[in-house]
Amino acid sequence: MTMTPEQATWFSGVFERIVSNVDQVLLGKAHIIRLALTALFSEGHLLLEDFPGTGKTSLARAIAQSVRGTSNRVQFTPDLLPGDITGVNVYDQRTGNFEFHRGPVFANIVLADEINRASPKTQSALLEVMEEGQVTVDGVTHPVAGPFMVIATQNPIEQAGTYRLPEAQLDRFIMKASIGYPDHEATIRILEGSERKAHEVIVPEVVPAATVVEMAALARIVHVDASINDYVSRLVDSTRTATEVRLGVSVRGALALVRAAKTLAAANGRYYVTPDDVKALAEPVLAHRLVLDPEAEFEGVTSSSVVAQILIETAPPIDRPAV
Repeated sequence: MTMTPEQATWFSGVFERIVSNVDQVLLGKAHIIRLALTALFSEGHLLLEDFPGTGKTSLARAIAQSVRGTSNRVQFTPDLLPGDITGVNVYDQRTGNFEFHRGPVFANIVLADEINRASPKTQSALLEVMEEGQVTVDGVTHPVAGPFMVIATQNPIEQAGTYRLPEAQLDRFIMKASIGYPDHEATIRILEGSERKAHEVIVPEVVPAATVVEMAALARIVHVDASINDYVSRLVDSTRTATEVRLGVSVRGALALVRAAKTLAAANGRYYVTPDDVKALAEPVLAHRLVLDPEAEFEGVTSSSVVAQILIETAPPIDRPAV
């Protein structure tokens, strides 16, 4: 079963309506909004490495409001415990039973702010729910409602008191991006609306949460030609043999790139993936999964530059995929 042209047109229309809606809050950042929504409809999670005050919380809240969903924000600190995220069983003296009190992870959009400030034990509390959409406490499994997305942030400059995210945790994020500061024009528009606090800005609903689940299911059936899979495989293989790289992209990373490319194709009104879809998402999907050789890092090599070079050296398929 493959997405039809009519379904692709509908998908693209809804996608752009949500982008325009969120753009009312995150001014001048349509590209980042599209990346975040691509992660959402790919049933993945987004890691934002950015400076404080760039609109990360506003992005999460506006997406949740656009899809009539719930959103929670968790400030990660060194003393945060796993139960503070997932929830705990509390003994009820009146009934003599334990009752599960849900944690903030039970929301459609969860903002994990400064995730690298919590201990590795607390960070690991997110692994199960990010991968399987469920939380297990005292042997009992509690599913989270769909759609579900974690938007995690980490500060690129303050490293004191932080714990580096392990590779297994980074691999759970379908992509990594940065919002960055707004340009001059967007800054002026933000200052003109200074009479309202950020949390007071409410955007209208575009679609119900059930529609997001439906769109994610449609994105999964976008056509991917064998030549596209071959192209992704060659890109991933190149990350593993690059001299500057100590650890290349995993199979999970290759799957993430294909899933995200499917969503991007649908967002552009197409029912099939092209090499340009893969190229557009290669850096945000693959770069954070690379572990560079220390000597290469010392010489100024970055994961993004490695991916960019691999894209140049790896020939994409020429013919349009047969559908």
